[in-house]
This record gives sequence, structure tokens and C-alpha cells, in this order.
Amino acid sequence: MDSTYIDGYQLYDQFLIYMTQLKKFTFYIKTEVSFQTVRFELPTNEDIQRSFIGRRYPRVTSYAYTQSVPFDGVCHIYSLPYGFEYFVDLDNSFQGGLFKKVRLLKMNDRISFEHNFFDLISQDFPFLEFLYIDNNCPQKDIQHSSALIKFPYLTYLALEYTHVDYVQLFLLKQNMYLPRLLNLSINYKSLITITNNFTIDPTYFNFDQLKSLDLDESFVRPENFHQYFPLL
Repeated sequence: MDSTYIDGYQLYDQFLIYMTQLKKFTFYIKTEVSFQTVRFELPTNEDIQRSFIGRRYPRVTSYAYTQSVPFDGVCHIYSLPYGFEYFVDLDNSFQGGLFKKVRLLKMNDRISFEHNFFDLISQDFPFLEFLYIDNNCPQKDIQHSSALIKFPYLTYLALEYTHVDYVQLFLLKQNMYLPRLLNLSINYKSLITITNNFTIDPTYFNFDQLKSLDLDESFVRPENFHQYFPLL
């Protein structure tokens, strides 16, 4: 943990100023800040953006999120176009953009991810293959939009650290289009909940192509298990 966010001033004064032969600088930097007793005023996203003006930087964007209880924050800064195949710790303060190179995304937050936010993610990360979600907050609006969210290249989905609302959102075909989903990681209680103990019509779920199912506990397969997971 750092005591403040890394910004354009620090990056230039402590690093770039010494790289006199540097021709291209592609970067992604995440700073985490946490104070248990003493509070400091952290830079705003606007402060971070201004720190990159007037120096020899490529196009840069940033987003910072600070919360009061507990007092901590996260700041992401990265050059554009985004040049990496991963993006970690994305939260609700995400500013949007186009991330065509990203194949692996990790999302986490202490406030809920809503349907329209996942719709944004599906458009901004069009070639996503691996998605990890960590959020135990129930969704505020579970009456999902009629618009189908599409992740056409997603092969791996990790939902073991999520509220059951996200499991239902992603695994019901009426909400989500996941034609290439091969690997799923969830907790057993969520699986039982969304299938109503394997009594809901199996065709309602995005299980058709699954070749791997990772659960947090062992269980005895019901007689109709194969109807839900024909390739397992």
C-alpha cells in the first residue's frame, strides 16, 4: 500500500526524467491506498489527469475511487491505446473506453455491479476470454433490462466470490449470451439456488458448452445432472 496515488509528476520526476533515450512508453499502473487511523486528502481523478499535462507523455487516462468507510482508495493510470492483455481490479468508477487487446479482466467492488455496467463492460472489452468477478453486494435492480448482454469470446467465468444475483445474471440465457463458455467456477449453494435444486428447465442456462465445473464443495450428482451439463 502507498500513502498517495502515483501520478504524472512522480512518474516523470522519479523515472522518465532519467530515460533520455526512451522512444515509447506504454504503461498501466494501479495504486492502492489505505489508512487505518489517520486520514489524508487523496488526489481526485481531475488532479491525476492534470499531472500528465505539459510533459512528454502519450495519451493517458485515469480513474480514481476513494471511499470513506474504510478509508481507502484505488487509482488506475494507463497509456492509450491500452496495450496489455489484462486489466485487474476494475470497479464502478471505471470511466469506459475501448480495450480490444484485453483478454483477462478482474472486477471487484464493495458496491453492487448493475446490469447496465456489465453491458458497458461487454462493449468496452469486446474480445474478453477470462472474467473474474468478486462482489458480495446484491444488485439494487434485479429487474434486468430486456437487452441481452453478449460476451461472444468468453471461455472462463469465475463467480465463486459473488452474490447469487450475479450468478443468475450471467448463467441465465435470457440475460446473457455466452456461446463459448467452457469453464465455470462458482459455489455450490449458488448453483442449487439458481437451478432450484436442479428442477428448473436445463435449457434456460448457459451450461451447454461447459467442459469444466469448479465448485467449492463436493456433492452427489443428481440423476438429471447430465441434462444440465451434457459435456461433463
